[in-house]
Amino acid sequence: MRIRPENAADVDSIRQVNRLAFGGNDEPRIVDRVRDSADPIVSLVADDDDVVGHILFSPLTLGHGNARLLMGLGPVAVMPARQRQGIGSALVLAGLEECRRLGVAGSVVVGHPEYYPRFGYTRASAFGLTCQFEVADDVFMALELVKGAFDGGGLIRYHPAFSE
Repeated sequence: MRIRPENAADVDSIRQVNRLAFGGNDEPRIVDRVRDSADPIVSLVADDDDVVGHILFSPLTLGHGNARLLMGLGPVAVMPARQRQGIGSALVLAGLEECRRLGVAGSVVVGHPEYYPRFGYTRASAFGLTCQFEVADDVFMALELVKGAFDGGGLIRYHPAFSE
């Protein structure tokens, strides 16, 4: 299995992975909208002769006038039959590495509070961050890729595709 950037031939497979992993069409629609309207994005697939996993990082805004490049992690999806085999972890690690390469200062995620800390994510509230969506404090997490990425705290807003 290898982790690589998505390409145009992967779009239908990415939709299918997200549909099966999340049991609906919301995540595939979000991925399509983000792909069509956000820049930059990090969109990687886990390829094992077929696409078996996908991860997306998309740009965020923090408060008013923060010029740092910040990215939201999500969704991350793995085919149900391939879950719990390290594919999701490999996608997260590769995605964070690509974010560092692009100069991303920090990342946030709304996710399982016992999964994402293994990658360095901690409660976003410790950085003074709040989320535009109503989520519990323990599931909204942040990771500084550059020290001071979240200085001053504030409201994190996801790409509009997440609200549509």
